[in-house]
Amino acid sequence: MSVPRRDVTIMLGTTFVVWLGQRITAVAMPLVALAASHSAWSTGLVGGMAGLPLVTAPWWARRGWQRLTSGRAIGLVLAGQVAGLLIVPVAAIGDHVSWYALAATGLVSGCCTALAGPAQRSLLAEIAEPLGGYAAAKALAWQDFAHRSSMVVAPALGALAVGAWGPVPLLWCEAAGVAAGALLLTTVRARSCGAGGTAREPVARLTMRAALRAHPSIAVGVAMSGVGGLAWFAFTLGLAVRGAEVARPGALIAAAMTGYGFSSVLSALASPRLLPRLPWLATAAAAWVGLGLMFVGEAGAGASVPLIAAIAAVGGLLAPLGNGSLDALIGTRTTGAERRTAFAAAGFVHDGSVSVGLVVGGTVIGLAGTTGTLLVTGVAQIVAGAAGLIWRAHRRASRPADDAAIAGGRGPALAGPAIGQRTAPSPCSQSAHASATSTAQPSSSSSS
Repeated sequence: MSVPRRDVTIMLGTTFVVWLGQRITAVAMPLVALAASHSAWSTGLVGGMAGLPLVTAPWWARRGWQRLTSGRAIGLVLAGQVAGLLIVPVAAIGDHVSWYALAATGLVSGCCTALAGPAQRSLLAEIAEPLGGYAAAKALAWQDFAHRSSMVVAPALGALAVGAWGPVPLLWCEAAGVAAGALLLTTVRARSCGAGGTAREPVARLTMRAALRAHPSIAVGVAMSGVGGLAWFAFTLGLAVRGAEVARPGALIAAAMTGYGFSSVLSALASPRLLPRLPWLATAAAAWVGLGLMFVGEAGAGASVPLIAAIAAVGGLLAPLGNGSLDALIGTRTTGAERRTAFAAAGFVHDGSVSVGLVVGGTVIGLAGTTGTLLVTGVAQIVAGAAGLIWRAHRRASRPADDAAIAGGRGPALAGPAIGQRTAPSPCSQSAHASATSTAQPSSSSSS
């Protein structure tokens, strides 16, 4: 197995291991918090504190992103996350789980996630580039599949484990999963590089605004993702509230998430093969239009569990293609520090919008009702996706004729390269590949 292919496999395995551990234990932390404090407000304290570093990352994490250029560096960040995850189970040994421990766990985990997430995606794209055309886009799509596939088996395993052992042992398992991911990352040999592949400009000058301004198609994709993130509360919280209103608590949201989860896993499995054949910005815009229609459909589905599950399943088929298209745009249109900053911008806008939506969601649903909220948020996503399609059409029409002729009329800033056209790897990825190959064992290139 070649060195880049080996490193890609390791990073994909890391994603699956870490997310499997986190999803298995998702139910454990609220139970521990509730048992320790006997207060419902504490159950959301860890998640709320973890969200603070994510929404403030542009002001404190910018330099950190540009220093996480190797698997070992990212592994050290995950090791810090392990330390944060151990705060609560260690405190539980002496029955001293306070809200201070819960808040500390959330803050440490949130800081490490905000740092490691963009760096992991950027390094994965850079490692995959030497493997040929579309390799970066495919690797990012496989990472999305590794992430989503954990949601199929993890909740059931978590429920069984809580029933058998209680919640505290699961917290130790989560820390062990992240620790395993950190160890895997330290074996990655390739390294990323600085701004623009070869530039030596100080990393402090590269801002999210500058990265998005340099790539308008990415900025449009990030904006659509932000609208979708802001609307997400209407799906999760809205269906949960509707279920309680019709005396079927949990049934509607469980049906929706089951349909959405299984179909999104199937779509994520097909995405690496489909994305090279699709125009990326148009696909992302069409996915948000489709998700908006899903919200509108859920608004009219009433309390029908089968109908809600079926409509959500259609949306689940579209989501991985939309997310994968944005990742492909960033992974193939940027390099080095600019790539890390663009991934960080995409995560900041989407995650920040989700957090804002969850904060105000209860009030909005209380004022407008679940049906009205789903309708309005669905229309907002349809408008955002349609605006993206209109922008893309206007951009293509305004391009010079010689640029429009590239790749059979598919502009490189607006979609993937032409079918069969290989994208040249950045100078940084070439040097990283050469360095990794030179340090590999002599037999590594011939192993299967």
